[in-house]
Amino acid sequence: MKKLFIIFAILCLAAPAMAADWGFYGSARMTTFYATVDSDVEGVDNVNRTDWYLNDTSRIGAKVKASDNIMGGFEYSGAANLRKLFGVYVFGGGSSLLVGHTYPPTSQRNYSTTVYGLGGDASLMGAGQFYTSRRAMLMWSTGGFKIALVEPTYPKDNAGAGYVVDLIIPKIEAAYKFKGDTFFLDVFGAYHSYGEDYATGNDPDIQSYVAGIGGGMNFGVFDFKLGGHVGQNFGNYGAIATYHAGLPPINTVAGTDANQETVDNAAFGGLAVVNFNVSDMWSIQAGYGYESAELDTEGAEAETVMQAYLQAKVNIAPGFFIVPEVGYVSYDYDRTVGPNDPNPNLVYFGAKWQINF
Repeated sequence: MKKLFIIFAILCLAAPAMAADWGFYGSARMTTFYATVDSDVEGVDNVNRTDWYLNDTSRIGAKVKASDNIMGGFEYSGAANLRKLFGVYVFGGGSSLLVGHTYPPTSQRNYSTTVYGLGGDASLMGAGQFYTSRRAMLMWSTGGFKIALVEPTYPKDNAGAGYVVDLIIPKIEAAYKFKGDTFFLDVFGAYHSYGEDYATGNDPDIQSYVAGIGGGMNFGVFDFKLGGHVGQNFGNYGAIATYHAGLPPINTVAGTDANQETVDNAAFGGLAVVNFNVSDMWSIQAGYGYESAELDTEGAEAETVMQAYLQAKVNIAPGFFIVPEVGYVSYDYDRTVGPNDPNPNLVYFGAKWQINF
């Protein structure tokens, strides 16, 4: 935190001397929830817990405009970890090139605003919403189309296991969003590949990909969104796997067989969200998300996670709101995770508190 304030103070002192428009902002967010976890393992009691912490999504940052063609921004989390740092060059005709660290094309959609899990503001990530967080990249945009070469995700060279990583290309991501007056439609896709070179034996290649589609319609005070995605080896790609109250996420990582060949992990997910704006003071949202992954090997069983929730957003004052939420989460694990194919679940209730400044 001390490092964050030092950075902020330097930027505040330097900003007046810079020939640019600086717009600083911040967001403080707190999670206050209670959850009951049923492990579904005989002889293991339910676990009751309180989640009371500053959200990982709390932030402080700035949007900067240096000229009509040059702009950028940065964000740091409450723990002084870098969230964003990027610059944008705008070409004639509306096209632009982004250089830096921010959301890649596959992570620029949040249909749900569920707040519980993943350190706060989970948004059904890994439980119906495909998401890889922020990465370093080069991204070209024009109209509603984006294409990016993104920082790859891969294991470090492992001398103990006897292999080194063979990496040739970065991740490739693309997305397109079409917006009408009362509806939108978007599609996205991504591909990633790397190899593991062993001193002896086979050298498995691990190829990850995802393709997704989503959309929504707005009927004034009422709107809904639907989305789905399918692919393989999401864990190797770097997709976020949801977790709640200490329960481990489902396995979305490729494996290897006895011949040291790749065993792919086929995965898919989807979500549905309905929102009703009761008044300017508050709104109600209900959502459902589902994710499944299964190794392509004899005897393997699918692992799944399902989450359903109901929340309200209560506006207290401009920039200050509370989000009460109640929900249910159910996992189904393969036997490799625990005994007797456990199906743990949890019930949670509480609220997120947020002040934007």
